Amino acid sequence: MAESNQLVELVHSRIDEFIETRQPIVTTISPDLTPLVDFSRQFLSGGKRFRALFCYWGWKSVEGAGSPAEPAPADEPLARLFPVVAVAAALEIFHAAALVHDDIIDNSDTRRGEASAHRLFEAMHASSGWAGSRQDFGRAAAILLGDLLLGWSDELLDEGLAGVPRASAQAARAEFNRMRTEVTAGQYLDILEERAWLTQPESELLDRAMRVIVFKSAKYSVQAPLVIGAAVAGAGAEHLDALRAFGLPLGIAYQLRDDLLGVFGDASVTGKPSGDDLREGKRTVLVALARQALAEDDRNLLDTLLGDPAITPGQITRLQRLILDSGAVLRVETLIQSHVAEALAALGGSPIGAEVTGQLGLLAETVTRRVF
Repeated sequence: MAESNQLVELVHSRIDEFIETRQPIVTTISPDLTPLVDFSRQFLSGGKRFRALFCYWGWKSVEGAGSPAEPAPADEPLARLFPVVAVAAALEIFHAAALVHDDIIDNSDTRRGEASAHRLFEAMHASSGWAGSRQDFGRAAAILLGDLLLGWSDELLDEGLAGVPRASAQAARAEFNRMRTEVTAGQYLDILEERAWLTQPESELLDRAMRVIVFKSAKYSVQAPLVIGAAVAGAGAEHLDALRAFGLPLGIAYQLRDDLLGVFGDASVTGKPSGDDLREGKRTVLVALARQALAEDDRNLLDTLLGDPAITPGQITRLQRLILDSGAVLRVETLIQSHVAEALAALGGSPIGAEVTGQLGLLAETVTRRVF
């Protein structure tokens, strides 16, 4: 736990240092660009840093192989840690960019309990008395903020990979590029399902919802950071395959938990209003399972209210009760348990050492913990 905490602090520091170097590049163009830097800092200041941690332990699974007494990050030479810290920080900046764009797509008001990026820009427009639509300005400015963060993540990744052997750098870059393509594809599939579900065969809706989980979240949140970190350290094919076998089912379990939180989560914990996924019309595995079990009238009610921008708190409570009574929550909990078990079983007999296996087990518990 101490080692993970120290890694998180190093990633925080690296992100802060990186933004400090980019601030003058932006603000010397015009002081009007200061909000881009300020909002970047805001969106990069929080979060649980799960992706950074998976990246680090993927790296450590190779770097620490055969050395159970490896020192913690604070005691290691900075030159040795610099590549993985920079790459982990690049993953966090990429994640921030994805969240900015995701909030625009979902028309979300909040992120981590604070205003989302486009709402911040809207408020700036309104308070300044500028011309035109504040909503249009907020959306356009937030898109550009997300694009800026995407570019910065790539720059920081290059900085980290410059310090590792060429073959390892190429392998890590290839995994990062694949992650970037897959999560974009997954995001498209997510918005597609919100609109195209009505024309799809009923028998395919659950599989289509699971496909969204795999590509929008599971690979990007857990599997890819693990593999990228290991690639930085020069992992071989067998080692990478073992991390993939662990990371994918755990990533699925992680997103299934997030889907439950999106419907039933406490806003003080999730940073989002309770039932936010119902407002946004997310066609998740939870919803697909509920629809399978509901009577026709209740299923029609779910379909009618899901994604309705005018949905009331009372209607959200009604849908929450329908989903709970359908048994879908229990089925999702069972799926979470089975995917976590599959992930942990994949570590058995793998080339990953006991120390890292233990840390990955702790992370598996943390990212799938019930908090509502």
